[in-house]
Amino acid sequence: MPERVNYWGIPHSWGPPELYVYTIMFLAAFVMLFRFYRPASLWWKVGRSQKRWDQLPARLGRLIQYAIVQTKVLKQRYPGVMHVAIAWAFFIFFLGTALATINDHFFEFLSGNVLLVYKFVLDAFTIIFFVGVGMAAYRRYIQKPKRLTQSSGFTLSLVLITLIVLGGLITESLRLAVEQPEWAWSSPVGWPLAQIWIATGASAATLTNWHNAIWVFHLLIVAFTIATLPVGTLVHTLTGPLNTFFSKLDRPFGQLAPIAANPAGEPIYASKLTDLTWKQLLDGDACTECGRCQDVCPAYAAGTPLNPKQLILSIRNALRADGAAILAGNGNGNTPLLVGEIITPEMLWACTSCGSCVRECPVMIEHLDAIVDMRRYLIMEGAVDAELQNALANFGRYGNSFGKSDRMRARWSRKIEPKIKDAREEAVEYLWFVGDYASYSPSLTDTTMKTVEVFRKAGIDFGIMYDGENNSGNDVRRIGEEGLYEMLVEKNMAAFEQSNFKAIVTTDPHSYNTLKNEYPATNGNKKPVLHYTELLDQMISSGQLKFSKQLGYKVTYQDPCYLGRYNGVYDAPRRVIAATGCELVEMPRHRERAFCCSAGGGRIWMEEGEIVERPSESRIREAASLKEVSVFIVACPKDITMFRDAVKTAGQEDKIVVKDLIELVHEALELETAPEEAES
Repeated sequence: MPERVNYWGIPHSWGPPELYVYTIMFLAAFVMLFRFYRPASLWWKVGRSQKRWDQLPARLGRLIQYAIVQTKVLKQRYPGVMHVAIAWAFFIFFLGTALATINDHFFEFLSGNVLLVYKFVLDAFTIIFFVGVGMAAYRRYIQKPKRLTQSSGFTLSLVLITLIVLGGLITESLRLAVEQPEWAWSSPVGWPLAQIWIATGASAATLTNWHNAIWVFHLLIVAFTIATLPVGTLVHTLTGPLNTFFSKLDRPFGQLAPIAANPAGEPIYASKLTDLTWKQLLDGDACTECGRCQDVCPAYAAGTPLNPKQLILSIRNALRADGAAILAGNGNGNTPLLVGEIITPEMLWACTSCGSCVRECPVMIEHLDAIVDMRRYLIMEGAVDAELQNALANFGRYGNSFGKSDRMRARWSRKIEPKIKDAREEAVEYLWFVGDYASYSPSLTDTTMKTVEVFRKAGIDFGIMYDGENNSGNDVRRIGEEGLYEMLVEKNMAAFEQSNFKAIVTTDPHSYNTLKNEYPATNGNKKPVLHYTELLDQMISSGQLKFSKQLGYKVTYQDPCYLGRYNGVYDAPRRVIAATGCELVEMPRHRERAFCCSAGGGRIWMEEGEIVERPSESRIREAASLKEVSVFIVACPKDITMFRDAVKTAGQEDKIVVKDLIELVHEALELETAPEEAES
């Protein structure tokens, strides 16, 4: 009879298996933890402290959702299936090893049908693993997407994990060839492979020797992989889950953290590594270099200096190069300045704050928070272009970027009868926060007027604050001008406190985001903030607003960044479009993957610089390529400005027309704007 072996694959005559396995694995784990601790300790030793240990149940849930189930990874089909096939296979292999250990040393339960299921599942995931590895090799060496890096390190990692699984599979098949148990058929991969060894005619002793040699090789490869994990591409199996666990939970996605202060109460402007938080330094080490953020970044697509992946990797590389020197006290004068030398102002100013990079990242890296922190330093240093400097001066003096008097803010309404209520003087149900562009831009007056007519037709009790309204400060804050933002908030809050209203409605997603997520409570309580599409959707659903005409247009829709990606408002605008009788044809990139117009983050007030193509032009070409679509629907004043200009510069005037959603509603209600009002 051949010598019996246990679940570790070790002949019993060799002695207790734990003597070999536990010793080697303990040493490998010790080396791994030691090698991982040294670079990881730089996060909290170099970076600023930040509370990220709260809400443990929510963090564990996020860890399961994103690091184990990997829902974000699966949002891209091919790379998602590829990665999940490999990762889940190793989850199962790890679990299988743990169950074998329990079975051998605590209580035996791997017998009968349980054993058959156990063997079958492990073998099934072996097949899944090799499918994933094949997809990975094809993607890396045949497709070669430009966004991927780490080719040499990836090759070594791929070889190591493949050798681990092959070693385990061959060990299993040799054991089956020797023992030939009745349940061997439950190993759909190992048993057919065992037939090859049986067909060689080798004796049981020879097969056992082969088995022992392969098993030792398998064990050593596993140990080597574990020991070298912190210095290879597989380190993301540690840093990725950690970053996911510590990701932002203390505030909404659309809310920025205020400027941090040192113990003396002085503001911290992020110019060097020690100004960043430990979590921002962890972001750098957690980056898997998958390039998903790069693919969705409008600034990168336009050809600007910003690549969100490279920006995060610049932080990682700086920490690796200078972290030890900083801890030794030699970093202040000898290490490069992070902002200005490693990360250039041009990179930081190119960001549109659209949030695509953050939403797309599978390991929850928070690019935007770091960018804004570093922009705050540039603002403090005065490192801004002339156009932006002029816009900021206008905000400070007039409360708007147009440089116009606050008395001019509601000039568009002067011929409207009856006069729009002043919410500071009489109670209204909804305070309409109009926003700068809808108030001051001559090209948007018609849209603003139509909004009034729709609101009145719908029976909405609304008012405005006239000259009491200032810019909401959403983009001012994302530029990095925190002090100016706070001034605008103070002025608006004073006007809110003077007004009597139950909720705020706005036609501007940028204002919507900051009013909803960043402003303090008004009159002692937090008033609801609605985008006009949400309000109209509610009124349509309740039957309060009914359309007398079905338009029958075939349209497409642009999800505003600050309405959709930031606040999850996707369905309300689509339901309103459907209610007008229009057929919606979705853009190839829509909902949370919608492509930014590039007006956000203050970009609308900055010099354009040398670019390949404006993101707004790229978006218009995308819309014009849709079959039979002639109307491009937006729900943001800045979108109207950006896309109407892009239609002209892209030469698509004969194919596509840009309309605000309120214009569809206005037409479906069969309203007509008086000529004298439209001209105003």
